[in-house]
Amino acid sequence: MDVLLLLAGLSPTGSGWTISPMSSKPYPTTEVERSLGSYRYVIGIDEVGRGAVAGPVAVGAFVLDLKTLDVGKIPTKLQDSKLMTEKSREAVFEELSQWQPGFAVGMVAAHEIDSHGIVPSLAESAVRALKQLAEIGEVKQALAENQVHILLDGTHNWLESVVSRIPITVRAKADRDCVAVAAAACLAKVTRDRLMVALASEFPGYELDGHKGYASASHIQAIRTLGPSAIHRVSWLTKIMSGA
Repeated sequence: MDVLLLLAGLSPTGSGWTISPMSSKPYPTTEVERSLGSYRYVIGIDEVGRGAVAGPVAVGAFVLDLKTLDVGKIPTKLQDSKLMTEKSREAVFEELSQWQPGFAVGMVAAHEIDSHGIVPSLAESAVRALKQLAEIGEVKQALAENQVHILLDGTHNWLESVVSRIPITVRAKADRDCVAVAAAACLAKVTRDRLMVALASEFPGYELDGHKGYASASHIQAIRTLGPSAIHRVSWLTKIMSGA
């Protein structure tokens, strides 16, 4: 499904994507976002939960308004979410959620991942996030005026199958180097982690509030003892269930 079907009335901006080189900066800046052209808005996109064996995959999308941006208001503790403590991520989440025009987190559940595979599920998660952003007045207007560019973390453009009219730049380690993507990653991480903590009480015995659905030793043992739950990616558990 093309996300542009969700953004009716938009005219083409051209397509294509690039892969940018990595940087060694320890904290993200807006240097890359400002280098993308004359776009007013950059939507940073990143995923979390891709490698988990339980719970959804989540894609965060964060809107950065380069026209009104005050770099002095960038949360000072914002980093690659993998380098932040849980406490720091929670604090930065609150700052980010009130800072720029908007953000969204799209999720695809475990049973959908089993049915469609992880890459299509990443794309669908992004579609769900972008659909939410398109409901924000100023973002909708910017899309109509071709004033939006997407900055995607990674080396593979898994968005190209669903986004054809919004230009996309793919950048390795963008979650480390770029404010928009670091923000998207942090927001997605906290949102998914909170969900997994809530699911821990609904599915006791798996300790989901600790490993958040990843294949820790205790999680693997719990799956072998209790069997998979309704939120496990069953198609991913063959080796675990066989004891391999």
